[in-house]
Amino acid sequence: NVRAAGVHGGWLQTSPEYPMKRLLVAGSGCIYQIARVFRNGERGSRHNPEFSMLEWYRVAMDDQALMSEVADLVCGWLGCERPVQLSYRQAVFESAGFDPMETSDNDLKGYCEQWLESEQLTDLSRNDCLDLVMSFAVEPTLGFDRPVFITRYPAAQAALARVSQEQGHQVAHRFELYINGLELCNGYWKLTDPAEQRQRFETDNQQRRLAGKPEMALDSAFMAALDVGLPDCSGVALGLDRLLMLKVGAKTIEEVLAFPIERA
Repeated sequence: NVRAAGVHGGWLQTSPEYPMKRLLVAGSGCIYQIARVFRNGERGSRHNPEFSMLEWYRVAMDDQALMSEVADLVCGWLGCERPVQLSYRQAVFESAGFDPMETSDNDLKGYCEQWLESEQLTDLSRNDCLDLVMSFAVEPTLGFDRPVFITRYPAAQAALARVSQEQGHQVAHRFELYINGLELCNGYWKLTDPAEQRQRFETDNQQRRLAGKPEMALDSAFMAALDVGLPDCSGVALGLDRLLMLKVGAKTIEEVLAFPIERA
């Protein structure tokens, strides 16, 4: 939370997505932004709480077309092979040995006991456990032979994306690009239905209440813009510091930052 003269209160942004969508509603057309963004509590060899992000939106473009554009930018600059595509379901099965769409909550938590004690897992949701699996079992294996787009995530892991039915399961039009085990970007074919978006936010708050977490207030300006009508679009957020890490062969993010959090 940050305060300044004449400002009652505010937050350091985790993403410029909501204001950019408001501009799309206002008729901006395809847009991009390079911004400083902030993720509190994230620090590691690949994470700094403050980092640089390139985010862009393409009107009348779906996730498949946007992946091609991402590949043009990233692989063109790095001089590497273009990515292959692998579904989230197949990626988890190949690395962890189970079907993330079919496994029971109990079996999923049992799998996660290799990283956390059972009592630590008690309050974790299914998505929390799947995040653990992705972070510790799947991500370290991705993108070493050639870059890979992970696609078709479980619908519950993409609150702002369109969803489709696939083999009896709802999957999201979401993708992430991995190179050498490093996640570079997160993209969506964007949900444009305001009623569905409200329902998803309400469901998320219900889950937060059950987990003893504070509820998140709806962004009224963002929701008002959706009510006017968000154009058909897709968008992606690309971590520029991580991209630079790959370009120069850096092992840690502080090698490409002038002032990591310890020296800020």
